[in-house]
Amino acid sequence: MQKAAAAPRNIAGFAWIVVAFNVAVAIGGAFVRATGSGAGCGNHWPLCNGQVVIGTPSMATVIEFVHRSMTGIDAAMVLGLLAWTFRAFPKRHAARLGAVLSTVFMFSEALIGATLVKFGLVVHDASPARAAVLSLHLVNTLTFLACLTLTAWWAGGHPRIRVDRSAWVSVAAVTLLAISGALTALADTLYPVHSLAAGFVQELTPRANFAIKLRAAHPIIAAAVSLWLISYAISRAPATQRLAHVVVATVVAQLLVGVLNLLLLAPIGMQLVHLLLANLLWIALVVLCGTADGPSGIPVAGSKNHSSSHALYVVGTNSAV
Repeated sequence: MQKAAAAPRNIAGFAWIVVAFNVAVAIGGAFVRATGSGAGCGNHWPLCNGQVVIGTPSMATVIEFVHRSMTGIDAAMVLGLLAWTFRAFPKRHAARLGAVLSTVFMFSEALIGATLVKFGLVVHDASPARAAVLSLHLVNTLTFLACLTLTAWWAGGHPRIRVDRSAWVSVAAVTLLAISGALTALADTLYPVHSLAAGFVQELTPRANFAIKLRAAHPIIAAAVSLWLISYAISRAPATQRLAHVVVATVVAQLLVGVLNLLLLAPIGMQLVHLLLANLLWIALVVLCGTADGPSGIPVAGSKNHSSSHALYVVGTNSAV
């Protein structure tokens, strides 16, 4: 019995390691964008300039190659998580569903990343196409990270998830904020300024790029979403006090770092810290949204007798998953 009980704990720990590694991969991708290294491997994918990096490559090539290497390691980890989950848990277990969805979004993540490279939507490209694909890439990344987070959560023995309307609004609001933040970071990379005054002038220019105009709106969006998240977390505090406190603390830290990022004119280091906090907030929010009490849904694990008190359940908003 002790060995059987140890397997879920081990796989949950590994799943959280995969979550953490994906956060690192996301930060690495932001570093590639911020340093203008997106074309470091040319328009070749998955190889770098058509071959394995040898000799004395440029710094941009090294940065891009390291990021691609991290995504390769990540793919192996996610596939390993999928195999381990199917080996450790019975049919219809929620962790299996999470692992399958994580794998699906991992492949779509690679496909979107390859699209950015193959179509040259990197470095100095300021086209609407780049913004659209970048936004799609971000939504896929958030979904991928959410699936991994839920896989780790379910593998750790947490039995069910019920997402109410307020939770969906919170998730949608943070997604919108993340998109505006990604496009703001793109504007900071493509159109750097040397003072706040110059930035304001740039944003008020009638023919300014859409990303620059969105940069002016991002702080307003951030303030509105932050107020909503704090309100949502506080309303959930009686049932999930610790998680609610984590969400509130992360929101406040994110606001402070955002202000500092603005005042310092978005140096790369502050951009990466800002992104790290955004990822931590997303993970905490996903867990918070999935801890609501409610009636049980369809059984996803347990003995042959589904009335067993040890069965696990998944509950959706309108129907069981």
